[in-house]
Amino acid sequence: MHRCVCPGSFDPVTNGHLDVISRAARLFDEVVVAVLVNDKKSSLFTTDERIEMLRQVCAGYSNVTVESFQGLLVDFCRDRGIPVAVKGLRAVTDFDYELQMAQMNHRLSGLDTFFVATKPDYSYLSSSLVREVATYAGDVSALVPDLVLPRLAARLAQPS
Repeated sequence: MHRCVCPGSFDPVTNGHLDVISRAARLFDEVVVAVLVNDKKSSLFTTDERIEMLRQVCAGYSNVTVESFQGLLVDFCRDRGIPVAVKGLRAVTDFDYELQMAQMNHRLSGLDTFFVATKPDYSYLSSSLVREVATYAGDVSALVPDLVLPRLAARLAQPS
């Protein structure tokens, strides 16, 4: 069985994330979407909320599961017997960073990384940009799955 992991913070999940996950689901027998838990980083949505949203938007893929992880991705993958990480690349700047991560992960554990070039529609898209635009009531409806939009609006409407 060919397995892979699609790691990220997914805060919130975007249509760009879903594009990479759906493409991985066509190429691999099993895809584990791994939600990073980083207590040092302030997130808009809790880990449980991000997992729930991902499970809902990935429900149409019978070979996709969603889990969380802390620490090193290589440890998560080693514990689950996952030999490949799939990462989306938007631009050259992503490649510079992701290549270093891929090389370190391979050095630490032999984890291979497959890079997927994003569709041009998503080449500028990031969760942080979605959060920023939505904070100022910008229209992000074409950038996130339908079920994420009302949750994003509700969360941003809450007083800090």
